[in-house]
Amino acid sequence: MRIGYGRVSTTDQNLDAQRDALQAAGCDQVLVDRASGKLARRPELDKALLVAREGDQLVVTKLDRLGRSLEHLIGLSNDLQARGVDLVVIDQGIDTSTAVGRMFFQILGAIAEFEHALMAERTRDGLAAARARGRTGGQRPKLTPRQARIAQEMYEAVGPDGRRVHT
Repeated sequence: MRIGYGRVSTTDQNLDAQRDALQAAGCDQVLVDRASGKLARRPELDKALLVAREGDQLVVTKLDRLGRSLEHLIGLSNDLQARGVDLVVIDQGIDTSTAVGRMFFQILGAIAEFEHALMAERTRDGLAAARARGRTGGQRPKLTPRQARIAQEMYEAVGPDGRRVHT
């Protein structure tokens, strides 16, 4: 079964062109959302993913209709691949049932992994540079040393009956 999915970001955008392209591509079912591509949870996409079975195809007109975040796209692709569902992107000519289509998503995955490694490296370098300048990481203490000393004294204070005064 070919399941078509379309999305527009705002209520005043029109879905007709996407719906027509998906029907022309032979989709048995067309589901559409009116939501931002940045949102991971979109009801009609969730429904499309729920009904997709092994051997089915999820069809979109453009890759950005599926999601704007590379991480989200890779996650969706991995989920579809694990379930034996192919992804077809009409305008970009991507079809993960073909070797070229699978290669495209493997390249996207490699780019995402590279981006993650670069971010981790920049974070490590930034922390090392801060330590070299004498700065430490983490949150600032909520209490000053004086406030901490007073709190400790109050905690340890014992009344004439041997019981703690402040607990």
